[in-house]
Amino acid sequence: MKPTSAVTIFLLLLFNFKFSFSQSSGLDSLSKSEITIPPLEVILDSALKHNAAVKFRVLDILAKNANLRSEKNYWMRNLGIQADSRYGTFDNYSLSNNTQSTTISNSTSQQMNYGVGLYLKFPIVDLIDRKNQINRAKAELEQSKQMAENQKTELTQLIIRLYEDLLLKQRLLSIQSSAIGNARVNQEMIETEFRNGIITVTEYVRVSDIVTRVESDYEKAKSEFSSAKQVLEEIAGFSFLNYQIKK
Repeated sequence: MKPTSAVTIFLLLLFNFKFSFSQSSGLDSLSKSEITIPPLEVILDSALKHNAAVKFRVLDILAKNANLRSEKNYWMRNLGIQADSRYGTFDNYSLSNNTQSTTISNSTSQQMNYGVGLYLKFPIVDLIDRKNQINRAKAELEQSKQMAENQKTELTQLIIRLYEDLLLKQRLLSIQSSAIGNARVNQEMIETEFRNGIITVTEYVRVSDIVTRVESDYEKAKSEFSSAKQVLEEIAGFSFLNYQIKK
């Protein structure tokens, strides 16, 4: 065997030994960190409670409902009690009648005068537009309710799509994990055959390239699964790992 070929073989063996060790570590790490995805109902319930847009719609309904009550009670603004009091010098007149004459007397005194009265007024505009104002408030309240339902529907549809996508990525990751295990077994067999001189360097390199592609596909599947999980956790408002601990 030529010295150059011997060096090449030694480097390939060294490279693949390191590669095999890193892949095995990655698989062990994956097996220790498997995540059980919570049921769809749990994620939906949590998302509807924590979603800011849904909370906004609920508060908008409360505001529009209060506005409707105000419109219905608007007529009470034209009903009220007015009172006033004054202290000062007042001229008092009195009139007395008898059978022969009528006497008028005048006196001045320091005293407190006060008065209380009930008033009721109805502006013409309020009388004419009263029904329209109430109907408008009712329509605005109904609009808020419909928007809230639409917001919940959109959020539910989004979570269902993300949930199914996460399950798909989990299955793909599992497939890639199995594929990488099979590839490692094949590579170990090829290494044994290569050391015994059964196969050529070309065949050994070809198998190593296949293992490298499988490793790349595995890392891609792992990254996609992690991203999909984090997005769904953000919308749901809790970590799936915490769900497992509580469970």
